[in-house]
Amino acid sequence: MELILQQMPIVISSLNVGFLQTLRLFFVTLLGAVPLGLVIAFGSMSKFKPLSIFTRVIVWIVRGSPLMIQLLIIYYFPGLVLHNPIWGGGESGRFLAAAVAFIINYACYFSEIYRGGIQSIPVGQIEAGKVLGMTKSQIFWRVKLVQVIKAIVPPMSNEIITLVKDTSLARIIALQEIIWAGQAFMKGSQGISGAIWPMFFTGVYYLACNGILTLLLGWVEKKLNYYQ
Repeated sequence: MELILQQMPIVISSLNVGFLQTLRLFFVTLLGAVPLGLVIAFGSMSKFKPLSIFTRVIVWIVRGSPLMIQLLIIYYFPGLVLHNPIWGGGESGRFLAAAVAFIINYACYFSEIYRGGIQSIPVGQIEAGKVLGMTKSQIFWRVKLVQVIKAIVPPMSNEIITLVKDTSLARIIALQEIIWAGQAFMKGSQGISGAIWPMFFTGVYYLACNGILTLLLGWVEKKLNYYQ
């Protein structure tokens, strides 16, 4: 116990650095995937068949394959196949590759949530908007969008919470997020080796983060249910 107490400041400091990297990847993914998912949703619903078919095939491939494989392909493919290592070998390059992989993956999942929410709006409301002389853009922004947001908050909340945990997959390309930091003390880091207890602390970080997100997203969902 005395040894653990001596090692505690070193471990906590390292885990804090890893957790900041985890949070950075989380927020960058959300900032990129939320708007891109809407664009993909519009593409999959397009009346231009080649575009809708192409978009749905991409979504099917991304959703049907493991995120870990996508990370490996996006990071290593340019260098090994195209002989153009665009990401470089540093931490910033690994982060950029991980962010691209996560944004594409989660944008495809979000697109299906958007599509389901948009298509759930009754056609009668659209027709009523047209009768009132509203344009298509006015119908979307003033009639459909508010209802779509209410419909997609619960499934989006689940994906957002899953994203927090999925960031741990980035260690497959040696991105030094919190799991990487905790696992390093098992292999040997900063004079500490063979210590598994830091891994339990990483779980506490995830539980705390997801707990805060659950409360925040639950509050948002409650605010949107203003008719109940």
